[in-house]
Amino acid sequence: MTLVAMLGVVLGVFGVSAAGIAAYNLFDASQTITANAVVLDEEKPLPPSLGAIEGGVNILMVGTDSCEGANATLSGACQAKATEGERNDVTMLVHISDEPRRVTVVSFPRDMLVPIPSCPKEDGSGSGSYSAMSSQMLNASYEYGGLACTVLTIESLIDDQIDFAAAIRWTGVINMSDAIGGVDVCVAGDISDSHTGLKLTAGTHTLQGVQALQFLRIRHGIGDGSDLGRISNQQQFMSSMVRKLQSDSVLANPATLLNLATTAISQVQQEQLVLSSGLTNPTLMVQIAMAVKDVPYEDIVFVQYPTSYASGDGASRVMPVKDAATMLFDALKANQPLTLTGDASQGYGVEVTGEAVKPEVAPTPAATEAAGETPAAEAPVTETPAAETRVELPSAIAGQTAAQTTCTQPEGR
Repeated sequence: MTLVAMLGVVLGVFGVSAAGIAAYNLFDASQTITANAVVLDEEKPLPPSLGAIEGGVNILMVGTDSCEGANATLSGACQAKATEGERNDVTMLVHISDEPRRVTVVSFPRDMLVPIPSCPKEDGSGSGSYSAMSSQMLNASYEYGGLACTVLTIESLIDDQIDFAAAIRWTGVINMSDAIGGVDVCVAGDISDSHTGLKLTAGTHTLQGVQALQFLRIRHGIGDGSDLGRISNQQQFMSSMVRKLQSDSVLANPATLLNLATTAISQVQQEQLVLSSGLTNPTLMVQIAMAVKDVPYEDIVFVQYPTSYASGDGASRVMPVKDAATMLFDALKANQPLTLTGDASQGYGVEVTGEAVKPEVAPTPAATEAAGETPAAEAPVTETPAAETRVELPSAIAGQTAAQTTCTQPEGR
């Protein structure tokens, strides 16, 4: 399904606040953002700043398949009334490390069979909890107990705490991708998908709006036609989007950044974007933005949570491969750099075609001052840190870095 807007919120909208006082004040003044926020854990105090979180920060991003309002026209299943409830069609964990800063985005297959813990009821009354379930598809967690339930499910799976979370619906993705100004994607052959209505010829395309959404939702007609192939297709999009967000066309463009901020606020007001209570703090958003904006491409890593197909269940349900996953999350907790050894896609969705070089972008005074940092010209000279030993992830973990350019593979290639 969708995830452009979610990563745009973390790397773009939060960057908006860092880039201009106007955007910062705009976000700070919005009462709707605070009023509509989801409290993940009332007994857990919110950290005052990113630096106060030892061991880095975990942000859960969820894309949901709502059939409410304008979202209903974007899915054949909605129009056929074949879908009830609202599920987490896309679930991603963004891990931002301590210094030196690195970003790792872990995509969790929606059809992965996992235990769902007891979750609090969504009505806010505190009157009870839903019962735990031993094995359900991951995308049932949001339908079962909303964003808080998906957070609890992933926390149980990774054995670590999630600090912040956000969820976005289809129309929110469309509006956020429009605000970014489009993302370049590569298609190795013609694609025509009757399920999403997406038609693309072989070559490079700049996608935004509905086209961007459907590119992120597509799985029929690419790779092996599975959700695993779709994840790698989404990772191609995210990798390209990160390169654009870090470029001077976005970070050095106050008008684009302010548009991202106002668009994000409007999506909250229209209930297309939901933030956890911690993400309503604009100062914290600035600090998150400043933490990720200069991360090298090779240290922005997109991986799929490792899985294997469930025996006797055809080719849809998958099971967690916990040994490989433990290596990944142990490395993240230890703040170790990662090296990928597996394929770019577990579902044959993309192939690596080249490498990208990060351009130099001069920092803006507003950005450094808003984040409480010393401008580059006044920064003290520091010694170059010693080279770190990179952790080679097992080949069972598929993915790519933002330094790699990939191309979507049509089904059967």
